[in-house]
Amino acid sequence: MAGLLRRALKEEGHAVDVAADGPQGLWLATENEYGAIVLDVMLPGLDGFQLCRRLRESGAWAPVLMLTARDGVADRVRGLDAGADDYLVKPFSLLELAARLRALARRDGRGRPPVLAEGDLRLDPASKQVWRAGTELHLSPKEYSLLEFFLRHPGQVLTRSAIIEAVWDFAYDGGSNVVDQYVNYLRRKIDAPFGRRDLETVRGMGYRLRRAGSG
Repeated sequence: MAGLLRRALKEEGHAVDVAADGPQGLWLATENEYGAIVLDVMLPGLDGFQLCRRLRESGAWAPVLMLTARDGVADRVRGLDAGADDYLVKPFSLLELAARLRALARRDGRGRPPVLAEGDLRLDPASKQVWRAGTELHLSPKEYSLLEFFLRHPGQVLTRSAIIEAVWDFAYDGGSNVVDQYVNYLRRKIDAPFGRRDLETVRGMGYRLRRAGSG
């Protein structure tokens, strides 16, 4: 099931980590800032209730969607009391799971901007829409994820390794040109039609989305 969920979420443009047991999940969730956590109750090592409670005690407040085969009211209450934000009973639809995650992201109160913007370039994480100068742009899931990563770090030089880990979720082997290809795809959609050159190459280092108004 974890493999199926991973594939489905990656197809929607998400970078996904999978933990095989409770202790690994606790380590990943306290070492990384995730947009959301899908948490199965029946985990070896630490069950989902214990894991969720420990996450909240450690100060990790990423939205948590709990999955379980148990449909009793007591178990739903126990999950919510442990700090979960929502609860989904197996079997469930992948479409419903994706919709629940989008709803959790919109409700997330950790201070994320509802719309990411740099100058006239805007991205709405809730609706997954992108505009430039008032024109809606149509991006592939990977192009969207790449632009979102740049918009969350405007003005910063992002290495190919950092981009691969955030957008593609695998280690950079030094020989892949997938980042360069997708940066070029993105430039053709967000820069070229508007006479801009905001997505800059920083030689020997990586790429940077120039801040609006910078020379």
